[in-house]
Amino acid sequence: MSGHHHHTSGNLKLAFFLNLGFTIVEFIGGIWVNSVAILSDAVHDLGDSASLGLAWYLDHKAHQKANRIYTFGYGRFSLLGALINAIILILGSFFVLSEAFERLKNPEQSDATGMILFALLGVVVNGFAAWKVSHGKSQNEKVISWHLLEDVFGWVAVLIGGIVLYFYEILWLDPTLSILISLFILWNVFRNLKETSLIFLQGTPSGISIDKIEKQILEHPKVKTIHHLHIWSMDGEKNVFTAHICLKDITNFQDFIQAKKSIQKVLPTQSFYHFTIEWELPEDTCSMDLFTD
Repeated sequence: MSGHHHHTSGNLKLAFFLNLGFTIVEFIGGIWVNSVAILSDAVHDLGDSASLGLAWYLDHKAHQKANRIYTFGYGRFSLLGALINAIILILGSFFVLSEAFERLKNPEQSDATGMILFALLGVVVNGFAAWKVSHGKSQNEKVISWHLLEDVFGWVAVLIGGIVLYFYEILWLDPTLSILISLFILWNVFRNLKETSLIFLQGTPSGISIDKIEKQILEHPKVKTIHHLHIWSMDGEKNVFTAHICLKDITNFQDFIQAKKSIQKVLPTQSFYHFTIEWELPEDTCSMDLFTD
């Protein structure tokens, strides 16, 4: 396994134990200071802890070697983690929203000093965990970083609310801030979920133009046509290319070998992790046509 994997797995492991430990503290503290905001955040953090544990497990699973069952390897397990975690985060955000609206209708007095102390601790703990995970490049890590960033913003809202409540009795401020932050997080989660779904459904990865690649290949003097061209991504980082390329003006085997070598030089520049090409001659019948008749 690469050093990058150990670094990623270690960050997720650290974030998981930090989040789980702090969630237990939140439940105790929420009851102690009579803060619905802290208790609702504790429930949300409990879901985050489950997400982090899942992300840690699936990230470890994603780096196992290919076998007879998963011939491409386990890379898409990390993508599965990103999809599940995005759904959990959406459900958690809607829960926080419902709690905030309920708090607007039925405001309660809380211990402002206790809120400030817990908020400061929450910003430090969740901020450190978010910073550690934010360096990741996989979809799984991107979604998890939003989990943790939401917690940081949530605690900033609790901190602001606690400071204001310490001096003024404005009970609607804390739930209002929670609503605004939850809406901001949901917007970013849906944006990441769209990208994750595109990869999961084997859409063309962003930043890659099929038309440009097709044009480059067709410009080769030995290429007659290209069809059944597919480009998709394993996990948002490793891209796969498959195509059928029909050659022309091939008079001998040496022409065929040279044409293959020169055409293949186009593909590595597109950062493909894996590519498969079926080479055809004008007189050949495309193998795919055999299954569509």
